[in-house]
Amino acid sequence: MLSESSLVLKSVMLGSIFCAFITILGHVRIGYRNRMYHHEHYHVQAPNKEDILKISEDERMELSKSFRVYCIILVKHKDVSLWTAVKETWTKHCDKAEFFSSENVKVFKSINMETKDMWLMMRKAYKYAFDKYRNRYNWFFIARPTTFAIIENLKYFLLKKDPLQPFYLGHTVTSGDLEYVSVEGGIVLSLESMKRLNHLLSSPEKCPDQGGMIWKISEDKQLAVRLKYAGVFAENAEDSKGKDVLNTKSGGLSIKEAMTNHPNLVVEGCCSDMAVTFNGLTPNQMHVMMYGV
Repeated sequence: MLSESSLVLKSVMLGSIFCAFITILGHVRIGYRNRMYHHEHYHVQAPNKEDILKISEDERMELSKSFRVYCIILVKHKDVSLWTAVKETWTKHCDKAEFFSSENVKVFKSINMETKDMWLMMRKAYKYAFDKYRNRYNWFFIARPTTFAIIENLKYFLLKKDPLQPFYLGHTVTSGDLEYVSVEGGIVLSLESMKRLNHLLSSPEKCPDQGGMIWKISEDKQLAVRLKYAGVFAENAEDSKGKDVLNTKSGGLSIKEAMTNHPNLVVEGCCSDMAVTFNGLTPNQMHVMMYGV
């Protein structure tokens, strides 16, 4: 626990104006859309260990087979060293993992998105994944190559959650009145959320490729705005004690902060023992982390 190893053309005029508007004013309420979908969860917790232990081994095996995780890793040419580490470590634990690159890279197999714009990369990757795999996978995890993920913990976290419900999970951040999931900690979407997002992305008149060409915002905020319009809201993924399980920091940094803020409770003040992701790792650190998984 106390070591590194134990842790997103031009647009149609009206559509462009609309998307730019809700991008900057993320708090704008789309009344009709929001009434269509009833939302009940904002802080989503991992299942209680005691409750899980009550489930028989056969039932647990059946549950684990009932959902499959597809991993999307967004990479650029400069990420080659990280690319190698991610490919050799945690992505092997996904039911399927694919790399989406900004350009053609000869040394690695990837799907070329032909753009360096991270939002365009993200939305193209999501559309590709849904169109091709919607009948094979029911959870979709997207991350950057600086992220290290413990897929077994992700599956445990998702064990009793229904992918036919609109889940949009991760480490939530508030920007003004917009709450979004930071891509730095990884983003988890259920099949239902992917379905709603795909419906929106397939309608250029509702939201063109570049909604806010004047105001450039990050891909994770762009995603949150689109999902909010589709009635899907950001939710913080936590363990039963309220600790984040998708982290935007590395394990080492979390430990240092715990030692400073809670010197007598480093373990309790640091990370969840159900942590799913850590961010900002070097290739060497990723390989070290694999020894603790």
